[in-house]
Amino acid sequence: MEIPRLHPDTIEQVKQRADIVDVVSEHVVLRKRGKDFLGLCPFHDDKSPSFTVSPSKQFYYCFSCGAGGNAIKFLMELGKQSFADVVLDLARRYQVPVQTLEPEQRQELQRQLSVREQLYEILSLAARFYEHALRQPAGQTALDYLQGLRGLDDRTIQRFQLGYAPASWDTLYGYLVEQKHYPVELVEKAGLLVPRKGGGGYYDRFRDRLMIPILDLQSRVIGFGGRALGDDQPKYLNSPETELFDKGKTLFGLDKARAAIAKQDQALVVEGYFDVITLHSAGIENAVAALGTALSVAQVRQLLRYTESKQIVLNFDADAAGTKAAERAIGEVEDLAYRGQIQLRVLNLPDGKDADEFLQANSADAYQTLLDEAPLWINWQIDRVLLGRDLQQADDFQGAVQAIAELLGNLPNASLRTHYIHHCAGLLSQGNPRMALQLENDLRTQVRGQRWHGRSQKWQTPGDRTLLEEAEAQLLRLYLYSAEYRSLVQDSLNERDLDFNISHHRFLWRQILAIEEAGDVAPADLLPVLRQRCAEFPREFTQVVPLFQLDEKTRQDILRAPLTIRAATACIERVMCEKRCRHFLTLWEKIDCSTAIELGRYYQQQIYNEKQRIEELDRQRLVSFTDLVELPWIGEFSNSLEPI
Repeated sequence: MEIPRLHPDTIEQVKQRADIVDVVSEHVVLRKRGKDFLGLCPFHDDKSPSFTVSPSKQFYYCFSCGAGGNAIKFLMELGKQSFADVVLDLARRYQVPVQTLEPEQRQELQRQLSVREQLYEILSLAARFYEHALRQPAGQTALDYLQGLRGLDDRTIQRFQLGYAPASWDTLYGYLVEQKHYPVELVEKAGLLVPRKGGGGYYDRFRDRLMIPILDLQSRVIGFGGRALGDDQPKYLNSPETELFDKGKTLFGLDKARAAIAKQDQALVVEGYFDVITLHSAGIENAVAALGTALSVAQVRQLLRYTESKQIVLNFDADAAGTKAAERAIGEVEDLAYRGQIQLRVLNLPDGKDADEFLQANSADAYQTLLDEAPLWINWQIDRVLLGRDLQQADDFQGAVQAIAELLGNLPNASLRTHYIHHCAGLLSQGNPRMALQLENDLRTQVRGQRWHGRSQKWQTPGDRTLLEEAEAQLLRLYLYSAEYRSLVQDSLNERDLDFNISHHRFLWRQILAIEEAGDVAPADLLPVLRQRCAEFPREFTQVVPLFQLDEKTRQDILRAPLTIRAATACIERVMCEKRCRHFLTLWEKIDCSTAIELGRYYQQQIYNEKQRIEELDRQRLVSFTDLVELPWIGEFSNSLEPI
């Protein structure tokens, strides 16, 4: 239904009742600074706090990106919602009566609002029903499980509103539908009832299960997790997706954990309900859990709102399933990690225990010590690569080197790559310093070949590939035929942080570097040895064989080697700049520059910077006649070049 126009009185009452600090603090970690509050801006990649919230003015403003407005504008921008949607949500939250300008639409609007409110009521009543059932004789087994096996005290049981769903097929149905007179369709819509096959009524979704309410950030019940007490499958049963409950966007325990996350500047993500409950019971209250699914980017971004350092620690089970879950979570957020937007760590507890099992036998201080020492995700992945491999065996050793090269090849920062190449060479050499030095050089070569290939294909045009192919071919031919300029080629590529993009060029470059790393071939013998080595790879050899041959033009390229190197590397970098320019132009075209003024300016500045660099690179690519006539040795050297 189209949302009707809201009465100005409703809008004004919402503005008066919605507190800006209350609204913003649900999404941003705010710290008191004098009479105002300060935090990291959620509208851009804010490195230092520049986002100010003024309680007296009921206004927010970012001094970096220029975002600003009241509580309504904040929620509109953050959630990409309409004005009316935000006002209605705030009206429900602050209990503001809703009036509209079209009397005929009021009844339907109130009905829709009433449905959501009734769903909250039904779920709240169900939670209290389950809590009551836990203390009845039928719930004794569940209570013994909580107090005995799980070691939870009454305070924790009450804090998490734990309960018990009776074994009967229709106990909750009878309570909510027959006693409380809620429409059965609404109770089903809340995810508590399941229609019988064939249309013969309804039965309770949760039966003979320990019940764990799932709450939203306003501490309202939106769903349940039910743990089987017997042999029923599945062991854990969650509420289905409903109007209120989206498990892919919900984190269990976040309503209770967000204050501790902000205070400790760290979020801890564990695997199960009882991991969270036990950790909170032990005083480690910055813990949350995903709800039976892989941790998503949306869930991670929720957590990042509450931590300035952007530190998130994954503590999943150390078994195969837990390791796979950690790998999936890393895969979801690795782009954020590579860009430095998240400090991701991974904690594996001793003996493959989960957090709950560990705390049953160890102190909270022991857990906290391990948590403080949790390695960065890339260190964890490196350890996973080496785990179970016998580095004395050639196949295990080569597999480890290749896997590590692929992993480090994704690191965009040159100094970080250097650090991890050195670190991994030490691990692989097992304390042999001479071997470590050789391994470091070998890893650097392999990592250079792996790095970032194919990631910018989205912004590449057919013309880009033609330019790249020609420029890369020039460099490779020059490297093969002009030994005195090989170091200049390598230095030019390294200074500009460039790689070969065309696949068969990368293949040839790796063979070249492998031969040189071996150190048993004289520079003058590189070409015939390389040709023989490439012949062992028929498919690739067919593609690179033209690079072993010279014509009049390619001879001239080699004769003016310094100019060719300058022009070719400038050409490769120019293609990269063009891709980035097209990327920023696409982003700029998608925004409304009348409302996102500062963001529009930022994109325009990036486009301008890339175009300025392109102009500079075009000047470098020019090879003038004056440049050529200053090379008097051309004629003599030309006669010495013979095709192979």
